[in-house]
Amino acid sequence: MVAAVPQRVGILGGAFDPPHTAHVALAQAAISQLALDALIVVPTGHAWHKPRHLSAAEHRLAMTALAFAALPQVRIDACETQRSGPSYTVDTLLALRRAAPLAQWFLIIGADQAVALTSWKRWPEIVQSAIICVADRPHATGVQVPFAAELAQPQRFLHLQLPARDVDATSIRRAVAAGHDVTPLVGASVARYIADHHLYLND
Repeated sequence: MVAAVPQRVGILGGAFDPPHTAHVALAQAAISQLALDALIVVPTGHAWHKPRHLSAAEHRLAMTALAFAALPQVRIDACETQRSGPSYTVDTLLALRRAAPLAQWFLIIGADQAVALTSWKRWPEIVQSAIICVADRPHATGVQVPFAAELAQPQRFLHLQLPARDVDATSIRRAVAAGHDVTPLVGASVARYIADHHLYLND
């Protein structure tokens, strides 16, 4: 009997306040380039490192479900929003691994997060528990400079190539507050949700 191949599962976390087209492009790139069987998208619970309070979890979960609805491999997981106290990646990753111990896990993070990875809570456990997949954005030189954690354990890191997309949640919230149409930045369903629930009007 041929042994079953462990499922390839990605994890993509974030505030998703709101989710936007760059998040979806990252998910598509991860699914394609990593040949993922599933991608678990985890909206942040208590973001202790964020300078602003996040929108209510119910809104961020609903918008995230709408944003990724066209990707059948994606599953939205509310575990962090249901957990009390600060949200730490290591806790989420280990909890997901316990539920599927035979899976091969891939943690998808941005280049800015990768640089700061050695400051994360119990970061060596994170690196041992999942392959760290860094989303590289196009830049002028085309040369990638390794960061501290990658230099220490290069075999635990991969790089994803992304198309250039100048989209960020802060700018989107400001655009909503200014009365601009953000449909091209977040998609029609998320834009409609934002309008229906009067989100970001005071940002």
